[in-house]
Amino acid sequence: MNRQDIINRCIEHKHALIFVGGMATAVVGMKILKSAKTKELASKSMAKVLSCKSEIEESIQDIKDNAEDIRTDATAEKTEAVVVDTTKE
Repeated sequence: MNRQDIINRCIEHKHALIFVGGMATAVVGMKILKSAKTKELASKSMAKVLSCKSEIEESIQDIKDNAEDIRTDATAEKTEAVVVDTTKE
C-alpha cells in the first residue's frame, strides 16, 4: 500500500476521522477542565473579575456623585441669578 492509497482511504472515511478527532478533543478537554491547576486558575481569575467589578462600581458611584454636585451647584447659581431685590423702591 503506497502513500496515495492511504490518503485516498482517509478521504473515503473522513467523517469517521472527524468523529474520532472530536472524541479525542473531548477527552483531552475534560482532563484539562478537571485538573486542579485549571480550577485554581479559574478561581483566581474570578476573584480578579469580581475585584474589578467592585472598583468599577465605586468609580461609577463617584461619577454620579460628582454629576449630582455639579447639577446642584448649577441650580443654585441659576436661582441666585433670578432673585431680584424689591426692597429698594
